[in-house]
Amino acid sequence: MAVGIEVVLGTLQVAGHPPATAHVLDAGCGTGAYAAALAPHVGRLTLVDASGAMLAQAEAKLGALDDTCPYEVHLGELLELPFDDATFDAIVVNQVMHHLGDEEGGAWTGHTAVLAELARVLRPGGVLMVNTCSQTQLRRAYWYYALVPVAADALRRRYAGLDGLEAAMDVAGMIPTGRFVPGAILQGSSYLDGRSPLDPAWRNGDSVWSLATDGELLAALERVRAMEEAGTLDAFVGENDRLRRDLGQVTFVTARRV
Repeated sequence: MAVGIEVVLGTLQVAGHPPATAHVLDAGCGTGAYAAALAPHVGRLTLVDASGAMLAQAEAKLGALDDTCPYEVHLGELLELPFDDATFDAIVVNQVMHHLGDEEGGAWTGHTAVLAELARVLRPGGVLMVNTCSQTQLRRAYWYYALVPVAADALRRRYAGLDGLEAAMDVAGMIPTGRFVPGAILQGSSYLDGRSPLDPAWRNGDSVWSLATDGELLAALERVRAMEEAGTLDAFVGENDRLRRDLGQVTFVTARRV
């Protein structure tokens, strides 16, 4: 689900890049959910991802739209983007940074290197919008993380945190300009269904499940089934979801290239 499209469009407008004429790069586009949501609103889209299979899905999504802008797709790594310097008015990076291999306690060198490469392909005055999670959101805004606490902690350690991300932006030659928290739920109505973790396709929507060992995953699914049988599943969801409305689930951190 493409949460926060209004943040992207508003940031473009405020930065002096009207969406209707902006050339936007979706860096690490995945299956194209954000690109498809942006396509009716922006002047031109370029997609890049390291996975050819994901790019094919993204291109199919865009091709199925009746109302879309000109677009192109490229196979490539974020550390070595296949674009000239100063190509784009804006770049969106959606839940990608935690896949770079950095971990808490390190220097976040992967983050800094990727941000420098993103800055290279931005025009002066261009804007970067990184969809990420704060450490508090990772601890309190996903009820099902209580089912897999070891995996959830491993995932949290891969996020630089908002201060760390902004520091890396500064090193890369960009000026942080804001933090914005959309109010929508990432998985829509299925998020509040306590049985959703039983569905492998649903679990594919969050990296936390891929970090769970077979034993932790099995125990989590057994716990869901046991709570459903006992009639306590809704209460478990409610208790572990009580802070999500106040915290939000993601944060967009924005920056401007000098």
